[in-house]
Amino acid sequence: MPTPFGPQLIGETEKTLGALLRRFLEGTGLSEPQWVTLRLADRLDDITRKFPRALDLGCHGGEIAAALHGRGGIETLVQCDLSTAMARRAARNGRPTLAADEELLPFAPESFDLVISNLSLHWVNDLPGCLLQVRQCLKPDGLLLAAMLGGETLHELRQSLIEAELAEAGGVSPRVSPFADLRDAGGLLQRAGFALPVIDGDRMTVSYPDILKVMQDLRGMGEGNAVRAHAGRSIHRALAARADEFYRRRFGDAEGRLAATFQVIYLTAWAPAAGQQRALAPGSARARPAEALGAVEFSAGDKARPR
Repeated sequence: MPTPFGPQLIGETEKTLGALLRRFLEGTGLSEPQWVTLRLADRLDDITRKFPRALDLGCHGGEIAAALHGRGGIETLVQCDLSTAMARRAARNGRPTLAADEELLPFAPESFDLVISNLSLHWVNDLPGCLLQVRQCLKPDGLLLAAMLGGETLHELRQSLIEAELAEAGGVSPRVSPFADLRDAGGLLQRAGFALPVIDGDRMTVSYPDILKVMQDLRGMGEGNAVRAHAGRSIHRALAARADEFYRRRFGDAEGRLAATFQVIYLTAWAPAAGQQRALAPGSARARPAEALGAVEFSAGDKARPR
């Protein structure tokens, strides 16, 4: 399945959207990325299984470890992050921690009962390959729980910059990192060999007075464009003014503030195992839904006939 991620598409500068997400979280009393962390960890409460050995893939500062305390029957939680600085920070909680590339996981097959990843997978260049390695390091019937930013994230900023750059320069360069969309996510899990994939999502909206404040938040993180294949042109004043004009016209509210959207995609999937639940083949049902619901069934029309 086509994916926006490819080798070396995203440079070493990561998590460019962290400041924007943190701004949204200011109103919740939680620090980034705890809001999504708690939503992700809550999903373990709906599962009766226990997961003695777990991996936090992309552990940031150890937020998942705090949220998982006493949940899921976890006895050992291994923390892993691409950033050495983040790994050092997470290790302060006393759990086993290492710095490792998500695309070159250093774990033996069938090492974990659970892999959980919070707001990290969208920065992986080879996402299908990463998911394949995650599936391989899970024990049979092991669980993957993950949250990642989706394709609708910052679509307002992306569209406004594209239109402004076309008008100013006659061409465009990538200004916002690409993300997988909701429809792709299930296909990526199936491609990696996972069973019983379930995909759902949340949308959050942050409001800003102008486009310059959006970009100031990005620069405030000390991070530039994460995409390698960009033209290297900075966003000069005229381009920013034109982008703000497009942004305000299309996405401004009645109070003159600009909306910035974040889409969070949640992935739930299992490593295949014997005796696992399997979907029935299409047409193999022995009872009609209308009978089970006590409802009247109406035909949707004649079936198409092959010529």
